[in-house]
Amino acid sequence: MPRAFVTGVAGFLGSHISEHLRDLGWDVAGIDNLGGGSLSNVPDGVQFEPLDCLVSDAYDHLLCDVDLVVHCAASAYDGLSVFSPGLVYRDTVQATVEVAVAAVRAGVGRFVHCSSMSRYGALPAPFTEDMTPAPVTPYGLAKHASEQFVANIFTRHGGEYVIAVPHNIIGPRQRFDDPYRNVAAIMINRMLRGMQPVIYGDGSNVRCFSFITDVISCLEAIGLLPHVARETINIGPDEQPITILQLAETIAGLMDFQLDPKFVAPRPGEVALATCSSDKARRLLGYKTMTTIEDGLHAMIDWIAAAGPREFVYNLPLDIVTEHTPTTWVDRIM
Repeated sequence: MPRAFVTGVAGFLGSHISEHLRDLGWDVAGIDNLGGGSLSNVPDGVQFEPLDCLVSDAYDHLLCDVDLVVHCAASAYDGLSVFSPGLVYRDTVQATVEVAVAAVRAGVGRFVHCSSMSRYGALPAPFTEDMTPAPVTPYGLAKHASEQFVANIFTRHGGEYVIAVPHNIIGPRQRFDDPYRNVAAIMINRMLRGMQPVIYGDGSNVRCFSFITDVISCLEAIGLLPHVARETINIGPDEQPITILQLAETIAGLMDFQLDPKFVAPRPGEVALATCSSDKARRLLGYKTMTTIEDGLHAMIDWIAAAGPREFVYNLPLDIVTEHTPTTWVDRIM
C-alpha cells in the first residue's frame, strides 16, 4: 500500500487531498497545529497528530517509507501579511524548510509543495509558469522563497519535487469565520447572518475561483505522474474570470439575498487583475475544469448553511497598525 504524508491535514486543502488519497487506497498520515484548521476536517482513516511543521523531529516517524509528501500547511494570508509579515514568514518559509529537510532525511519519493498565485504579483495576466515571479506582498514573497528552498534542498540532496500553484480555491470545509481571507466564504457567512458583504475598493478586482475537486484532481496527477518532476504548474481554471462585485452579485442571486454591498477602502498590495493560465496543466496533467463557479458557490452555500453561520474570529496579531491597515480588522467590524 502506498504511503502519503500531508501537512495542514485539518485545513481546507489538506483535508481534501488526504481524503482523496485515502479513497484511492493510500495509507495517509498528517499533521496540523490547528491554528487555522479543525479536527472535524480530518478524514476518517487518516492518522492525525497535532504537531507543528516547525518541530520537524516530532514527526520524523510519520515520514518513514513515505512515497508522497503534500505540503499544504501555511499561514495563507495574502492581505494580512502586509501587516503581520513575521507570522506569515515563520509559518510559510520556515515551516516549508523544516518539512523539506525532514522529507530529505527520510528519503521520501516525491515532495509536492503547494504554492500560491501571489508569487506572480502584478505581472500581466493571465499568469504563466514561465514568468519570473514578482510578488508584491510578504505572503507572495514567502511562497516564492519557499519554492526556491524546496528546489535547492531537493536538487542538492536528491529526491523529486513539484511546485503546485493553486489559486482562489473555494468549497466545503473552507473556514468561513476567518475575517482575513476567503472572500467567498466571508460573503456567504455574512449574508446568511442577514449582513451585507464587505467589498474592498470598488469591487473591480478580477479573479478566477477554483472549486476544490478540480484542484484535487490536479494534485493527484502531480503526485503520481513521473514526467512532471521539478515542474511548476498552475492548477485551477482560467475560465469564468469574475470581479469581486460580480462575485457578491452571484452569491446574492443564489441566496435570493437583497444586495447592497458595504464598500470600504482598498487593501494595500491588492492586485487588480490576477488570473492564471491553465494551459500547462491541460498539457501535462490532462486538466479539465469540471465545476462552474455557480455550482461551486452553491455547494459552499449549502455547506456553510448546514454548519451554521458564525461570528468572525479575530485571533491573529496585527504587528503593524497604520492609517492603511483595514478598519475591518482594526475595529473588528467584519
